[in-house]
Amino acid sequence: MTILDILSGTLLLAGCALGVIGAIGLIRFPDFYTRMHAAGVTDTLCAGLFLGGLAIQFGMTLASAKLLLIFLFMLFTCPTSSHALAKAARHGGLKPWTKAGSDGLDAMGHEGAKSR
Repeated sequence: MTILDILSGTLLLAGCALGVIGAIGLIRFPDFYTRMHAAGVTDTLCAGLFLGGLAIQFGMTLASAKLLLIFLFMLFTCPTSSHALAKAARHGGLKPWTKAGSDGLDAMGHEGAKSR
């Protein structure tokens, strides 16, 4: 096993771990905005780690150049799509999560029985 194989495997394993952490964030976080943040941050870095590991495996070839172009495309589109989703949700009236009872809203941002 060479140094490049170890480095490539490390990047691929880190990408897998980050993908799992992002999935846990999607399950554990309480509302749309925090879940979207978990997905938006981890998908860009996870893809970068995967594509970096694959580029190291391919070496200096045309495939590595294509992987770099894919990463650059994702680097611009993933944060932009997360921002557009958050803006559309906010414009649609979806309120961020607050602690229950602090302002009369329940965990999902709806008015509870106390404020009716």
